[in-house]
Amino acid sequence: QVQLVESGGGLVQAGGSLRLSCAASGRTSSRNVMGWFRQAPGKEREFVAGIRWTGGIAYYADSVKGRFTISRDVAQNTVNLQMNSLKVDDTGVYYCAAGRAMVVSRTPSLWDYWGQGTQVTVSS
Repeated sequence: QVQLVESGGGLVQAGGSLRLSCAASGRTSSRNVMGWFRQAPGKEREFVAGIRWTGGIAYYADSVKGRFTISRDVAQNTVNLQMNSLKVDDTGVYYCAAGRAMVVSRTPSLWDYWGQGTQVTVSS
């Protein structure tokens, strides 16, 4: 099992920035990809960004490309999401995820481990 703990959510005005972090522990040798998903009230969970742990290749949803940056810290076993130019539509619960698969999937059900989530609220 891999345990994931998110931090860094909060309330910010539109145009502002937030940085989310996710610390992984446990059987992390089985983890090949990590990523972030979000879920707004009444909506399905959606892919935001993902990264391959080996090599650090990153992938983004079109809605956040150019505004969000995902990165990993191999020594600290963490994955971060820097969110700039935030919009009201970015509001939601952000979940950290880890997977045993070798590819970054945009489908939530294909990920194996999930954090508890952290709330991000962007006000107008």
